[in-house]
Amino acid sequence: MKISVMGAGAVGSYYGAMLAQAKHDVTFIGRPAQVAALREHGLLVEKGGSVTRLAVQASSEPSAVSSSDVVVFSVKSSDTEAAAKAIAPFLRPDALVLSFQNGVENTERLQLLLPQTVIATVVYVGTDMAAPNHVRYRGGGNLVIAASARSPEIADLFNEAGISTEISENAAGALWAKFILNCAYNALSAITQMPYSTLAQGPEIDGVLHDAVQECLSIATALGVSVPGDTWGMVAQVPVTMAAQRSSTAQDLARQKPSEIDYLNGYIVRKGRELNIPVPVNRTLYALVKLLETKKEG
Repeated sequence: MKISVMGAGAVGSYYGAMLAQAKHDVTFIGRPAQVAALREHGLLVEKGGSVTRLAVQASSEPSAVSSSDVVVFSVKSSDTEAAAKAIAPFLRPDALVLSFQNGVENTERLQLLLPQTVIATVVYVGTDMAAPNHVRYRGGGNLVIAASARSPEIADLFNEAGISTEISENAAGALWAKFILNCAYNALSAITQMPYSTLAQGPEIDGVLHDAVQECLSIATALGVSVPGDTWGMVAQVPVTMAAQRSSTAQDLARQKPSEIDYLNGYIVRKGRELNIPVPVNRTLYALVKLLETKKEG
């Protein structure tokens, strides 16, 4: 298949690399400096103690999606509308767009702007960027995709590339399950700049995690969302399965870049206000990250 990765950050770079290694025709679309590094030095994939160098196609032009069967859409939530508008004139009518993004709103935001089928994708992976062309794998990697007429072909595509992928009839609930993990850990990791295993050992952190998660579950219930699986078990497993990983929010703050906190804990704060449901822990986590963003900007 011809595949474009729109937003070649840590997540997009990792999954694009896996698809490229499975001999698919993959083009990475990123900022000019990153594209230059990819073209000159290739994409470095660090995984399991070894580094693989891949010769890849890269472009800074949205028109690079024009012949793609599939677009892996992995830009930051704050860039969703701008990126969607940029690629819209060039997408094939039958192209599939997969939202590989944090938060629970992006699929709907994309579908409002694109006539193509947009499939929600829940991403469970720990990655970071050591350099613009160097992605490091930390753990996880499985995907959950929303059920649709074309989801089986997408599941086959990823499974055959060594990416464990399942189809869910409850895509909203699956997105919320991942979203709750983000709300529990991302801000704490950003505030402390600690990896999950170290963070989880802090005094009273269990209580903070519990309260943050319970507030999220209260909002989900009020919105009529059924969150599948063992939420508390998943929360407990994060420091085990991604022990050395820092959250994407922590990585953004460390690089003095805007984070996605408005679409994580900030979303819970907004919905709590709309629904008249108190969310003091999420509000505190959100406020602290926003203060740190201001500090970095200053």
